Amino acid sequence: MRNFFLYFKGFDWIIFMVVLLLICFSLATIYSITLAREDFGLLNFKKQVLFAIVGIILLFLAAFTDHRLIGASSYLLYFATIILLLGVLIFSESIRGMKGWLTLGSLSFQPVELAKIVLVIFLAKYFSNPEREGHEGRYILISTAFTLPLVLLVCLQPDFGSALILVAIWLGMLTFIGVKRAYFLFTIFIIAVILIASWFFVFEDYQRTRIMTFFEPRLDPLGRGYNITQSVIAIGSGQVFGRGLGFGPQSQLKFLPEAQADFIFAVFAEELGFIGVFLILSFFGVLFYRIVVSARRVRDDFGLFLILGFLIFFVLQVFVNIGMNMALLPVAGISLPFVSCGGSSLITSLIAIGIIESVILHYNRYPTV
Repeated sequence: MRNFFLYFKGFDWIIFMVVLLLICFSLATIYSITLAREDFGLLNFKKQVLFAIVGIILLFLAAFTDHRLIGASSYLLYFATIILLLGVLIFSESIRGMKGWLTLGSLSFQPVELAKIVLVIFLAKYFSNPEREGHEGRYILISTAFTLPLVLLVCLQPDFGSALILVAIWLGMLTFIGVKRAYFLFTIFIIAVILIASWFFVFEDYQRTRIMTFFEPRLDPLGRGYNITQSVIAIGSGQVFGRGLGFGPQSQLKFLPEAQADFIFAVFAEELGFIGVFLILSFFGVLFYRIVVSARRVRDDFGLFLILGFLIFFVLQVFVNIGMNMALLPVAGISLPFVSCGGSSLITSLIAIGIIESVILHYNRYPTV
């Protein structure tokens, strides 16, 4: 029994408990939404509970796997993800104009969520090569060559929000490895040239229209524009103390589409008000702070880049999701980590936390290694 507790001694329980609290708030909000959804009843709630249990099990499995072993599998994980993304384009059916799900029986999975954490693992491993010093230009080009296929395959679904997250993860990790400003600006310039050329010579008219609607939802007042309008109304109606769980008119009367997924923050604000929003933002703040504190103790580049890469991943997702709920950013289809309903996002986010815990455990046991 003593050995069992010693095994958990280096585990960061604050990170785990904050994540657990976010999941509990999520489940309470999803349950309140299902009260008015006669078509699904408690199905979404029950599935989310199951996803949370599976995700927590995978979190502990990842935490007690040496992070260096995960790094050694980075190329295998990368090419497996490429195959999954190709499988989505070839075998999956289009749902609301997008191919994003691989289906196995009654279960469906979004490989793009896996692609986000695999990109972090792959880039962390690649950038940790000690030969990086003095060869920044080559490392930028090769990392671009590995990032671009993931981005293009996701764009073909089309899922422009996730594609932008992948690009942002890559750019964010480039800043952490300390590339020269000239190289970084040149990379941005090349990306801009490729995007402009693609706009005029690659994309079809319907694709250009879809992209314009993505950045300007008011061009589609009954689609993306409608979602944002209802989201802003829901957030504003919550005021200080909220309407109470199960009593939010926008979510309960089904004015707010995707209330349990992309717009769950709006439901949270409507039903629990400013106090509830303050709590959930505080939880995310504590989570990010603990991750930064953990990064300071890491001695190897791979472990450090892993933690910082996942920090970028979580911060981006939170920023984009809340921004689009408040009509500050386009509707991007980006979930709120640990809170939005959906198994793919929840499970991959918990695996990412598990990998962070793996690095923390290693340096709590072997501080100088």
